[in-house]
Amino acid sequence: MNLQARNRLMGLGVAGFVAGMVGLAFASVPLYRLFCQVTGYNGTVQTAGPAAPGAGDVTLTIRFNATVNPGLPWEFAPAQRSMPLRVGEEGLAFYHARSTGSGPTTGIATYNVTPEVVGRYFHKTACFCFNEQTLEPGQQADMPLTFWVDPALTTDPNTAGIRTITISYSFFRTLEDAARAGAVASAGPHVGGVVR
Repeated sequence: MNLQARNRLMGLGVAGFVAGMVGLAFASVPLYRLFCQVTGYNGTVQTAGPAAPGAGDVTLTIRFNATVNPGLPWEFAPAQRSMPLRVGEEGLAFYHARSTGSGPTTGIATYNVTPEVVGRYFHKTACFCFNEQTLEPGQQADMPLTFWVDPALTTDPNTAGIRTITISYSFFRTLEDAARAGAVASAGPHVGGVVR
């Protein structure tokens, strides 16, 4: 093989490698989210799935936390600070949002639970996270969350002693909304329109 053919082959190989890496970069966020949802890694809770199996003997304290990125002109807080919940029982909680902006704004929420090891046992059956929410100036909204905790939490040696779980939601301005307002730099740590 002559030098020109080897260089061409090498160039095609490098171009293929770069294209593969770009493709992997675009796929990494959805693949990481899928991995976290399946394994409960990094405090990612299980979504949808089966209904709550029925109340068990152990009662947990579920605490609620909320934050808003400074780029989103909203007030956002849990309607309740905490609630008791027996394992296997379905719980219902609300978060409250109010726009303080001068025009319509659109936000998107992410969530996690702590301690992180309970993520695989915490099941959300309805939630407002990862859905765009638009509020007009001064508009208020109550956002429901229904969930249950798998009774297997009490038999896993890594989680058997845990009696308090905190679920935290953070609202960010969507990239599209921030671009319309000329505030992309302050929107938050987004990737492809979804918060990471």
